[in-house]
Amino acid sequence: MIPPAPPSLPHWDLSTIYSGLDQEDYRGDFERYESSLTALEAHFQRHDIRRRPAPIADSPQNLASLLRETLTLVNAAQLQAETLGAFVHGLVTTNSYDDLAQRENSRLELLGTRRQTLEVRLKGWIGSFAEQLPSVIAALPELAEYEFILRLAAEQSRYLMSDEMESLAAELCLDAGVAFGRLQGNITSQLCVPFERDGRVESLPITVVKNLAYDPDPAIRERAYHVEIAGWASIRTAVAAAMNSVKGTAQTLARRRGRPSVLSVALEENRIDAATLDALLGAIAEYFPMFRRYLTAKAKKLGKPRLPWWDLFAPLGAAERRFDWAESRQFLVEKFATFSPELGEFAATAFDRRWIDAEPRNGKRGGAYCMPVPGREESRILANFDGSFEQLSTLAHELGHGFHNHCQRGLPMLRRGSPATLAETASIFCETLIAEASLESATRAEQLMILEAQLAGATQVCVDISSRYLFETGVFERRQTGELSADELCERMVEAQRQTYGDGIDSSTYHPYMWLWKPHYYSHDYNFYNFPYAFGHLFGLGLYSLYRQQGAAFVPKYTALLRETGQEFAAPLARRFGLEITTRDFWRQSLREVERQLERYESLASN
Repeated sequence: MIPPAPPSLPHWDLSTIYSGLDQEDYRGDFERYESSLTALEAHFQRHDIRRRPAPIADSPQNLASLLRETLTLVNAAQLQAETLGAFVHGLVTTNSYDDLAQRENSRLELLGTRRQTLEVRLKGWIGSFAEQLPSVIAALPELAEYEFILRLAAEQSRYLMSDEMESLAAELCLDAGVAFGRLQGNITSQLCVPFERDGRVESLPITVVKNLAYDPDPAIRERAYHVEIAGWASIRTAVAAAMNSVKGTAQTLARRRGRPSVLSVALEENRIDAATLDALLGAIAEYFPMFRRYLTAKAKKLGKPRLPWWDLFAPLGAAERRFDWAESRQFLVEKFATFSPELGEFAATAFDRRWIDAEPRNGKRGGAYCMPVPGREESRILANFDGSFEQLSTLAHELGHGFHNHCQRGLPMLRRGSPATLAETASIFCETLIAEASLESATRAEQLMILEAQLAGATQVCVDISSRYLFETGVFERRQTGELSADELCERMVEAQRQTYGDGIDSSTYHPYMWLWKPHYYSHDYNFYNFPYAFGHLFGLGLYSLYRQQGAAFVPKYTALLRETGQEFAAPLARRFGLEITTRDFWRQSLREVERQLERYESLASN
């Protein structure tokens, strides 16, 4: 039975995953996971599954049989790991003071290094019979569903160190990239700052202060910005050390594995090529003047000659409209159902079964995310909800991720997931669906509010993402010759904002600490977590444009695409819809959708 909801905003219910860290169901599964890893290691040892010095000469039939058995065991271990990991991650990210959860997280990370070592050995082994791979797959029909994954593994095996070096790297990274990434998360989530409101000073979590950027009171927004900047400045030395460690770890691993650059790794992980990235970023740069036009129009509506940073998310239109939790549920479920009853039912389930943690509080991570719980075929969504339309849109975004997980239910673990580029497809689609459906029945003031949310979002994932890409590129270049100080990180951040936001923002108010609080910079094994957002946003807009043309006939093709995102490169998937993403023309078409929103916005804002 689901526990009763708290009186205000809900905390998520994790009890359908496990009863607790000290309960038998969790402990039992943890022990079974350890045992399955031990059995998997014995299997690898028994069959000498590793990279061989010479191509394997065994028969396709024998290799196919061993490969099928190995993939079955790997799928089972991954299912256990991700289910246990989701439960512990859910505890850690909502309460960084939970020492037991932090310890369990460390224990899972240690087991994860063992699993990672096996994954490396598996890739090396598959690479050792790469020439025979087509014959191996043909020898056993059930291997056909893994063809893409096997081909990808064979290709990636070319960039592996020796088994011993990969095993050492996996262990050392726990005390390098992973530890420093956790440090950034803990420091930023636990930071509280003094904030004066209504004549009273109170200590607030920095996540609450950040949310004041959406407050209708301009004085509160400005004061919150200055308090936030001062708060980040107080922890910048420690977080700069974390940044240097994470980026240094990533560069060392790329160099040792024979990769041309960290960016080349990111491109492969996101299953796009350099031409696609250049086309995407090039098209966005062409449209910087359009985004600055939006920022200028917003400044004028607010009665200012130039938009200060703290007004980037200032509400316009029906700013006084707020959504309580019940209204949010009704609004999202109804709008999603206009697209697909299945999507509407999924959203209702997420609300009613308390898969969403909505309340901002001390010790809870900022921002929002959605994680799958594969062993239960569920998802969990973290949000920091404040009742604004922007936060409602964020809920729609994360529910889109959850629906993406829902569309992949029943697949073996090795065929699930998405590269980050395609992972944003459903989330952006759901955001757009909510906004467009809302515009149909909105008053003039509400239309302005909705368009403002759309354009603010597009500006973030096109302009701000471009600034983050430029910043991260510069950091990697500089990191090759030494560490960067907090001052230098701030300088590079401001320069990246100058190149992208330009005169659309009052340059004296650029945000020098965007590098500090964004968690996307602090993963040594996933870098350049910026351009996938721009890709996803514009790709989602392109799909929404198709939906407007095709109506209900589009829905089954869309859900089929979501199911397949873990099993193909982005360009071939896009071509199924007649979209060519390797040229600027596609991205320009999506950006024209943003321009259409801007034209409507300018008309409303000028009156």
